[in-house]
Amino acid sequence: QVQLVESGGGLVQPGGSLRLSCAAFGISFSSYEMGWYRQTGGGERELVARITRGAIKEFAPSVEGRFSISRDNAKKTVFLQMDNLKPEDAAVYYCNARRMESSDDFWGQGTQVAVSS
Repeated sequence: QVQLVESGGGLVQPGGSLRLSCAAFGISFSSYEMGWYRQTGGGERELVARITRGAIKEFAPSVEGRFSISRDNAKKTVFLQMDNLKPEDAAVYYCNARRMESSDDFWGQGTQVAVSS
Protein backbone atom coordinates (compact mmCIF):
# COMPACT_ATOMS: atom_id res chain seq x y z
CA GLN A 1 0.00 0.00 0.00
CA VAL A 2 1.35 3.37 -1.03
CA GLN A 3 1.38 6.12 1.57
CA LEU A 4 2.84 9.60 1.57
CA VAL A 5 2.82 11.05 5.07
CA GLU A 6 3.43 14.78 5.43
CA SER A 7 4.45 16.53 8.62
CA GLY A 8 5.84 19.85 9.78
CA GLY A 9 2.98 22.21 9.07
CA GLY A 10 1.75 24.75 11.57
CA LEU A 11 1.33 28.41 12.37
CA VAL A 12 4.24 30.77 11.86
CA GLN A 13 4.64 34.54 11.83
CA PRO A 14 5.51 36.37 8.62
CA GLY A 15 9.23 36.09 8.01
CA GLY A 16 9.43 32.81 9.86
CA SER A 17 10.43 29.35 8.68
CA LEU A 18 8.97 25.88 8.53
CA ARG A 19 10.33 22.59 7.29
CA LEU A 20 7.89 20.12 5.79
CA SER A 21 8.69 16.44 5.53
CA CYS A 22 7.07 13.73 3.45
CA ALA A 23 7.84 10.11 4.21
CA ALA A 24 7.01 7.62 1.48
CA PHE A 25 5.91 4.04 2.02
CA GLY A 26 5.25 1.33 -0.51
CA ILE A 27 7.14 2.83 -3.44
CA SER A 28 10.61 2.56 -4.85
CA PHE A 29 11.31 6.09 -3.72
CA SER A 30 14.49 6.76 -5.67
CA SER A 31 12.72 6.11 -8.96
CA TYR A 32 10.07 8.77 -8.36
CA GLU A 33 9.99 12.46 -9.01
CA MET A 34 8.85 14.13 -5.77
CA GLY A 35 7.00 17.38 -5.48
CA TRP A 36 5.22 19.74 -3.16
CA TYR A 37 1.98 21.41 -4.18
CA ARG A 38 -0.33 23.76 -2.31
CA GLN A 39 -3.98 24.61 -2.38
CA THR A 40 -6.03 27.39 -0.81
CA GLY A 41 -9.79 27.33 -0.35
CA GLY A 42 -11.46 26.25 -3.54
CA GLY A 43 -8.51 27.13 -5.71
CA GLU A 44 -6.48 24.85 -7.90
CA ARG A 45 -3.58 22.87 -6.55
CA GLU A 46 -0.39 24.57 -7.70
CA LEU A 47 3.18 23.40 -7.92
CA VAL A 48 5.49 24.79 -5.26
CA ALA A 49 8.64 22.78 -5.92
CA ARG A 50 9.72 19.44 -7.30
CA ILE A 51 12.88 17.41 -7.45
CA THR A 52 13.61 14.78 -10.06
CA ARG A 53 15.24 11.42 -9.60
CA GLY A 54 18.48 13.07 -10.62
CA ALA A 55 17.98 15.87 -8.05
CA ILE A 56 17.13 18.54 -10.60
CA LYS A 57 14.97 21.12 -8.87
CA GLU A 58 12.20 23.38 -10.04
CA PHE A 59 10.41 26.10 -8.09
CA ALA A 60 7.36 28.25 -8.57
CA PRO A 61 8.43 31.86 -9.22
CA SER A 62 6.60 33.00 -6.09
CA VAL A 63 8.85 30.91 -3.83
CA GLU A 64 12.14 31.04 -5.73
CA GLY A 65 14.93 32.08 -3.37
CA ARG A 66 12.86 31.47 -0.24
CA PHE A 67 12.05 27.76 -0.43
CA SER A 68 14.33 24.82 -1.03
CA ILE A 69 13.58 21.16 -1.73
CA SER A 70 15.72 18.15 -0.99
CA ARG A 71 15.39 14.39 -0.86
CA ASP A 72 16.94 11.61 1.16
CA ASN A 73 16.57 8.42 -0.82
CA ALA A 74 17.88 6.27 2.04
CA LYS A 75 15.13 7.57 4.32
CA LYS A 76 12.54 7.75 1.53
CA THR A 77 11.77 11.30 2.53
CA VAL A 78 11.45 14.60 0.71
CA PHE A 79 11.77 17.94 2.48
CA LEU A 80 10.55 21.44 1.80
CA GLN A 81 12.41 24.16 3.66
CA MET A 82 10.35 27.32 3.70
CA ASP A 83 12.04 30.55 4.78
CA ASN A 84 10.83 34.14 4.91
CA LEU A 85 7.25 32.96 4.84
CA LYS A 86 4.57 35.38 3.69
CA PRO A 87 0.83 35.42 4.41
CA GLU A 88 0.22 34.39 0.81
CA ASP A 89 2.13 31.16 1.45
CA ALA A 90 -0.65 29.98 3.75
CA ALA A 91 -2.25 26.86 2.26
CA VAL A 92 -2.58 23.14 2.58
CA TYR A 93 0.64 21.63 1.29
CA TYR A 94 0.54 18.26 -0.45
CA CYS A 95 3.33 15.83 -1.22
CA ASN A 96 3.33 14.16 -4.62
CA ALA A 97 5.20 11.16 -6.02
CA ARG A 98 5.19 10.67 -9.77
CA ARG A 99 6.72 8.19 -12.17
CA MET A 100 5.88 8.66 -15.82
CA GLU A 101 6.94 5.19 -16.95
CA SER A 102 4.19 3.58 -14.92
CA SER A 103 1.73 6.51 -14.85
CA ASP A 104 2.00 6.47 -11.06
CA ASP A 105 0.76 9.64 -9.40
CA PHE A 106 0.37 9.49 -5.62
CA TRP A 107 -0.66 12.18 -3.14
CA GLY A 108 -0.37 12.68 0.59
CA GLN A 109 -3.19 13.83 2.82
CA GLY A 110 -1.86 17.38 3.14
CA THR A 111 -0.49 19.49 5.95
CA GLN A 112 -1.75 22.95 6.87
CA VAL A 113 0.56 25.94 6.83
CA ALA A 114 -0.72 29.19 8.33
CA VAL A 115 1.23 32.46 8.21
CA SER A 116 -0.11 35.17 10.44
CA SER A 117 0.99 37.65 13.07
